[in-house]
Amino acid sequence: MQRKPEWLKVRFNQSAVREVAELMQGLNLNTVCKEANCPNLGECYLKHTATFMILGNICTRNCRFCNVATGRPLPPDPREPENVARAARKLGLRHVVVTCSTRDDLPDGGAEQFARTVRALRETCPGVTVETLISDMKGDPGSLDIVLAAHPDVLNHNVETVQELQKAVRPQASYERSLGVLRYCKEKDPTILTKTGFMVGLGETEEQIDRLMDDILATGCDILTIGQYLQPSPQHYPLARYVTPDEFAHYKELALRKGFRHVASAPLARSSYKAWEVLEDVHDLY
Repeated sequence: MQRKPEWLKVRFNQSAVREVAELMQGLNLNTVCKEANCPNLGECYLKHTATFMILGNICTRNCRFCNVATGRPLPPDPREPENVARAARKLGLRHVVVTCSTRDDLPDGGAEQFARTVRALRETCPGVTVETLISDMKGDPGSLDIVLAAHPDVLNHNVETVQELQKAVRPQASYERSLGVLRYCKEKDPTILTKTGFMVGLGETEEQIDRLMDDILATGCDILTIGQYLQPSPQHYPLARYVTPDEFAHYKELALRKGFRHVASAPLARSSYKAWEVLEDVHDLY
């Protein structure tokens, strides 16, 4: 594996990580920060924030870029929505991001658990804004409608990579399905901000990135995140290269020129990284 450049090296406060980790463990909760081995874990935990991962820590898919474990998951925990809300109140969160492991084993893909979690957060933490980072739920309109009915402030679903690399990187997903999820949600409820993200450094070309941005923008998507792919292990999809900060600045400028309302483009940018600041910026601009 290639040596990381200096701009990707991070350090964090172990006591802050331990404090948030113990809170999550005590409430039987998971965070994508830990399960996906996110490089921003330390910074986010130090600021008393985290991205909650509902529906367990076992995924029914096996995407080659992802560090989340694959296997046969347990049934959804009925106490999970309330426990997420309790943790959010304990951490004093203003903006809560809720994601999930993909649950193709559930008829609704976990949509009802998302909706219950959004409602529990609103009841327990008045004034909180909520971002749902959902799986594609097999593109089922009925499942997406359940999430939309709970009216999250932001509906996030990641396209992950350019069209040409989809089958190699996320073989059980679909480029058109992911775009369709974003398009359907924006058309169904235009008042909900839609958001997506993709990685670079997997071998994509500039032309492919340009076309990907156009395809995403055509769905009506408001917010775009672009970050560096970090290979979790030698068994995962191979890293092609480390993209420089100057290149990320170029991607941001390009995406803003195309018409996205907000763009977070940086080596350590992730779909939920500094999500509160992103939401504030969008509201300030519009």
